[in-house]
Amino acid sequence: MYHNNYSLARVMGCCSCLWFIWKPKRRTQPISAGNHHLSQEFLLDEEIDDDYDGSYNGETSENAFEEDGELPNRGKGSEEILRFREQSGMICRQFPVKETEKLVRSEDEDGNKMINEYVRVCKIGAGSYGKVVLYQSSIDGKNYAIKAFHKSHLLKLRVAPSETAMSDVLREVLIMKMLDHPNIVNLIEVIDDPNTDHFYMVLEYVDGKWVWEGSGPPGGIGENTARKYLRDIVSGLMYLHAHNIVHGDIKPDNLLVTRSGTVKIGDFSVSQVFEGDNDALRRSPGTPVFTAPECCLELNYHGKEADTWAVGVTLYCMILGQYPFLGETLQDTYDKIVNNPLVLPNEMNPQLKDLLEGLLCKDPKQRMTLDSVASHSWVTGEDGPIPLYLCCCKRNSLGLKPQTHMTLTESDETPN
Repeated sequence: MYHNNYSLARVMGCCSCLWFIWKPKRRTQPISAGNHHLSQEFLLDEEIDDDYDGSYNGETSENAFEEDGELPNRGKGSEEILRFREQSGMICRQFPVKETEKLVRSEDEDGNKMINEYVRVCKIGAGSYGKVVLYQSSIDGKNYAIKAFHKSHLLKLRVAPSETAMSDVLREVLIMKMLDHPNIVNLIEVIDDPNTDHFYMVLEYVDGKWVWEGSGPPGGIGENTARKYLRDIVSGLMYLHAHNIVHGDIKPDNLLVTRSGTVKIGDFSVSQVFEGDNDALRRSPGTPVFTAPECCLELNYHGKEADTWAVGVTLYCMILGQYPFLGETLQDTYDKIVNNPLVLPNEMNPQLKDLLEGLLCKDPKQRMTLDSVASHSWVTGEDGPIPLYLCCCKRNSLGLKPQTHMTLTESDETPN
C-alpha cells in the first residue's frame, strides 16, 4: 500500500508542477574515444535502460542537471495553457482520455499478471523513468502498450534543482491528452490509484516496426518507402507545431510504423507546449546525433526549427542508412554537427539532394520549413502536396460538424 496517498491525477490541478522545465539527459563526463561502441550507443540513444524494473533504489542522479541550474524562461505553465485551450475549444480529441482511479492487480487463469482489464503479454521497452509492456485487453481483445511508472521513483528522481521526474510525466500526459491525429500515437487511458505507488499510461499499440533492410541500398529503405514515411512524419509534426507543441526528440526510434505502413510519432517525454510563436528554448533534451547546430552551442534556439533539423537527419538515415554527423565522443559529434559540411553522394536524386540540403541547413533562419517540405517536388512525387489535417479544434473554429480523421488540401481549407 502506498501510504502517502499521492495521486498524479490530483497533482494535475497544481500549476506549480506543470511549468516548463528542461529535462537534460546528456552526461557531463567525457566519453572515451577508446570505446567506440559505447560512445555510439550513448550518442544514438541515451534513454534506454533495459535492466530498469520500475523500482527505486533510494538514489538520486548526481548529474541530472547542469551545475549552473539554469532553466528556460517558464512563462505560462502547461496546465494553464491547456485550460485556455479547453475554454477556447482548441482540444482536438473528440473523445477524452479515460481516467481510472481504481487499480486492481491480479492474475488470469493462466497465471499471467493483470492490471484491471489488461493481461500482461511481454515487456517491449524501457526508459529513464519506467518500462513499456505489451498488454491485451480482456474486454475488446486488442493489444495496448502500457508505460508503467512508480510514483515514488518519479518524486525522488531530480531532473533540475527544483523539479522531479514527476513534472516530466505530468507534462507528457497533459500534452497527449490534447492530441488526435492519424500520425501520432494515441493515449487511451491513464490509471492512477491514489492508494498505490503505480501509475500507468495505456497507449495505442503500433504492431509494426521500422524496417531498415531489404528495400534499398545497404542500411537504407529506398526512396519510395522513405517518401511515404516522410509524408506521415511531416503531417504529424505540422499538426504538433500548429498546436504550439515542440516534440524535441524526433528520430527513428520514436517513429513507429504500423503493419499497413503508416508512421506514428511517439514518446512525448521531452516535448514542450508554448504560446503563439514563443517557441524559444534554452537547451535541447533530445538525442545527440539528431541535435540541431544551434542547440549544440547552448544558445537560445527555436524548438520548431530544431524539430525540422531532426526530420532532415531522419530522412538522411532512411536514405543512406547512416548518420550525417557522428563522432567518437559527444563533443566530437557536436563539433561535426556545427562545423562539418553535409556530404551527399554525387549520384543522389537532385530533388532529394535539394531537400536534404534544405532540411540540414546549419543556419536555422535559412533552414527549410515544414510547409516548404510538404510541397517540395521530391515529397509530392505522384501523390501531390501533403494534405492538411482538419483537426477537431479547427473544425470547431470553422463551424463544421465533427468528422474523424478528415483531411483537406490547401485549396479546400475554407468551407463554402
